[in-house]
Amino acid sequence: MARVAVIDPQTATGEAKQLLDAVQSGLGMVPNFIRVLANSPAALGAFLGLHAIAGSGALDPQTRERIALAVAEQNACQYCVSAHTAIGRKAGLGNDEMLANRQARSSDHKAEAALIFTRALVTHTGQVSKAEVDAVRAAGHSDGEIIEIITHVALNIFTNLLGKSTQIEIDFPKIDLNRAV
Repeated sequence: MARVAVIDPQTATGEAKQLLDAVQSGLGMVPNFIRVLANSPAALGAFLGLHAIAGSGALDPQTRERIALAVAEQNACQYCVSAHTAIGRKAGLGNDEMLANRQARSSDHKAEAALIFTRALVTHTGQVSKAEVDAVRAAGHSDGEIIEIITHVALNIFTNLLGKSTQIEIDFPKIDLNRAV
């Protein structure tokens, strides 16, 4: 059971209702993560805005989902691993690829470089080395893509913190973490 209220879109009012209705119309559902975030319409609006902007960048949807899976596994957020496994399937990722992504590996060399950089960002709370930046650049990522990787890591750390701290009920097919929590 979640530690904070899970807002029902049917009974929500004001700005929260508008935002939840927008999510419903865009996704066809309102995930529990969004329902919890709706306790603060300002926080939900900020998240949705940054998520939309980040989603319009140069990184393809598969790489964005790979990053989300790697961060969620590294931070032991079962809600986010479960959610991004479902979203990753819709983005065209296979099960074996997603299992590898959770370990910062990929069958795609450029994507794997992004995941290795992702792992370094999380491990060192952003204090990455010049060699780590040079490696992701050498794999073909532009400076803009490097900034987008950092942005997606930050967004996913936020969702991991929210999921774990509020103990949101998983409303996607449940996926076990690869490591003990």
